[in-house]
Amino acid sequence: MSHPTDSRLTHSQLYLQRLGYASPPPPTLETLQALQLRHVCTFAFESVSTLLHRPVPIDLPSVEQKILLDGRGGYCYELNQMFLALLQELGFDARGITGRVVLGGPADAHTARTHRLSLVTLEGVRYITDVGFGGMVPSSPLQLDTQAQQATAHEPYRLTFDGQGSYTLWVLVAGEWRGLYVFDLQVQAAIDYEIGNWYVSTHPDSVFLGQLKAARLAPGKRYTLANAHYAVHSLDGPSEKCVIDSADELLALLQETFGIHLPTDPKLREALSGLIMANTAEP
Repeated sequence: MSHPTDSRLTHSQLYLQRLGYASPPPPTLETLQALQLRHVCTFAFESVSTLLHRPVPIDLPSVEQKILLDGRGGYCYELNQMFLALLQELGFDARGITGRVVLGGPADAHTARTHRLSLVTLEGVRYITDVGFGGMVPSSPLQLDTQAQQATAHEPYRLTFDGQGSYTLWVLVAGEWRGLYVFDLQVQAAIDYEIGNWYVSTHPDSVFLGQLKAARLAPGKRYTLANAHYAVHSLDGPSEKCVIDSADELLALLQETFGIHLPTDPKLREALSGLIMANTAEP
């Protein structure tokens, strides 16, 4: 896989080029909608680094090197930081915020603050934008100050507000509203992201450490991978699911379907083989 590496291009120009723009678009809602959809269909959410127990630096130059130049993907502390930097450079009124993931559990669970997203204000209207929430990432920005159902380029979403500063993001899947994460608008400092990222990438209780997660969207579809469990979710039909049973197949899937230029780490094949053995051994 080749990626543009013209040294004359700035990182923001290269980013826009990857998203299909020859010149910077204006900071409008239409641009924000297009940028978010194009990003989640172009750059993979992936945890290859944490699978290999490698550090995940989240300073912007390191993130841009990894994703734009090395052809990788990343998770929320990388993808949403890079996206926010682009929005700010384009002139959007935007800043980072954080939340607590509740997907897979009760929506009122008080989990760790380990998700990063962004708040954007356009002509006095506030939106959240998120390009780093894995398989259920919203494909469109969502208006903050309404609890009505909102259409996106994929599934419908809605936000609820508890009246005390906390919002919950919900998605409608198979006729059921599922809570994804709880967040507030507290201003974040760089150290807040560093602490959350340290937990996600190094703590033994992190769901990312030693695990493989990948996701990428396409028109009408979501591709997801959780260790050896691969699924294609279609808006107009049933999901297709299977268990990958070879490291070669897993490597090909990561590169071809998710578009990840994998690192040349001799431990990668061993780690993938270990995931396959663990998953095939499950009852």
